[in-house]
Amino acid sequence: MSVLLLLAAVVLGVAGLLTLARMTMGPTMLDRAISFDVLLSVTICAIAVDAAVRRTAENVPAMLVATLLGFVGSVSVARFSPGSDDVEAEAVDDEEGDG
Repeated sequence: MSVLLLLAAVVLGVAGLLTLARMTMGPTMLDRAISFDVLLSVTICAIAVDAAVRRTAENVPAMLVATLLGFVGSVSVARFSPGSDDVEAEAVDDEEGDG
């Protein structure tokens, strides 16, 4: 059991470090938002491993809050990033096509 726990910790740690590197190197805001989402997923996985090792469900609310935070953050970044307003772009395309 301890070998699997060590392996899971190493894999999650490496994934977290690579994600942090991508977050700092990302040239655009969307790259950073995606890497934040991946980092949040790695954190949720680490919380789940901790819950499995301790055999408790005390961490489930923390995982739920982290999941909702990631979802709301991703939707917000996608909505308010430049070029994401598809409704106005479709209206402009329709006006150009009719004329």
